[in-house]
Amino acid sequence: MERVVITGIGAISALGIGADTNFTQALGAQSGIDLAQVDSAHHHIAQVAAQIRFPLPDLIKKAEAPLFDRVALLAWIAASEALQQAGIDPTQHDLTDSGVFWGTGMGGANTLEAAYVDLFVAEKNRVRPLSIVAGMNNSSASHIALKAGFGGSVMTFSSACVSSAQAIGEAFRHIRHGYAPRVLAGGSEALLTFGVMTSWEALRVIAFADPDDARRSCKPFSSDRSGLVLGEAGAAVMLESLSSAQARGATILAELVGYGTSNDATHMTKPDPHGQARAMRMALAQAGMGAAGIDYINAHGAATAAGDIAETTSIKEVFGAHAAALMVSSTKAVHGHTLGAAGALEFVLTVQALRTQSVPPTAFLTQPDPLCDLDYVPNEARLNQSVRAAMSNSFAFGGSNVALIATPFPNN
Repeated sequence: MERVVITGIGAISALGIGADTNFTQALGAQSGIDLAQVDSAHHHIAQVAAQIRFPLPDLIKKAEAPLFDRVALLAWIAASEALQQAGIDPTQHDLTDSGVFWGTGMGGANTLEAAYVDLFVAEKNRVRPLSIVAGMNNSSASHIALKAGFGGSVMTFSSACVSSAQAIGEAFRHIRHGYAPRVLAGGSEALLTFGVMTSWEALRVIAFADPDDARRSCKPFSSDRSGLVLGEAGAAVMLESLSSAQARGATILAELVGYGTSNDATHMTKPDPHGQARAMRMALAQAGMGAAGIDYINAHGAATAAGDIAETTSIKEVFGAHAAALMVSSTKAVHGHTLGAAGALEFVLTVQALRTQSVPPTAFLTQPDPLCDLDYVPNEARLNQSVRAAMSNSFAFGGSNVALIATPFPNN
């Protein structure tokens, strides 16, 4: 079995452009959440969102723009950063067996909504000619493969909020079993449209705007939490076999050592702690690690009433007495819930925590929920910690659960 290492990371979210920027902002509890600004001539959105409000880097040609939904733009921005850091050069490496595994929950939501507006609001007779190509869920993965020259397996995972975590985990398996020397894995989401946001609001899981400061509206594990905050993002991880990375002299950022995935098989929207616990136990078993080996968990922590309690319960079930010694934090408090991109974005932040031995806080946790009684690293980062191994949790509607475990490299 091949060991799987990380040689590049990339990210863009409401916190900014770049993996380092995103981690610095999360470490400082700097929120990217505010009142939503969604273009609609006929409707008004009264929600908070973790929205990218700055211009996107100009990384594609003008002629390519009709082929790219916003979700694919975010994907390529994150992917290009990871590729550059990894030092992957198509002129020097054979990339015909390199793959792209990408996750998204909603795919080309902006393209789809624009088509519906053209047909049903503007009463046009046709939609934009490339709507299918831009809107299809596999568009992001295909664009990355085309622009990077990766000719191996290209797969798209759409499993709601675990989509990109699952993409990373399945890429780990793909490399571990020798199917490819490297896979660029991650996910992107750009769903802040009137239709999507209104649909989520109908579920009654969206947070109310904080009356004093909209930036503080997402409050995981807090007794005054009122729900999740939708966000947009792209995040990428360049995974490679250890032999491939060493052969080309790549800088290794961390090692991916465990992946667990399960399904609750109990309810479409109500989380089951036992299903979550199965994923965490699988990841620990894959890593050959006991529960006491984990020092930090980047929690799913979406700030829903039931979800945060269920995750607290599942962590206690898996870690037993060691649960009290864990540092656990939810960075969604500052970058929102980016759905299909969430697992990848949070895994990138987890890798950064390992590299810097610093743990980002759960921001705005001033009123702890007595039913969420672990060490949720409230409000302030923990610097200069001993983080031997870290877990990143992702849970989803539909009952899917994913846990990923990474360690520093080299490790003992």
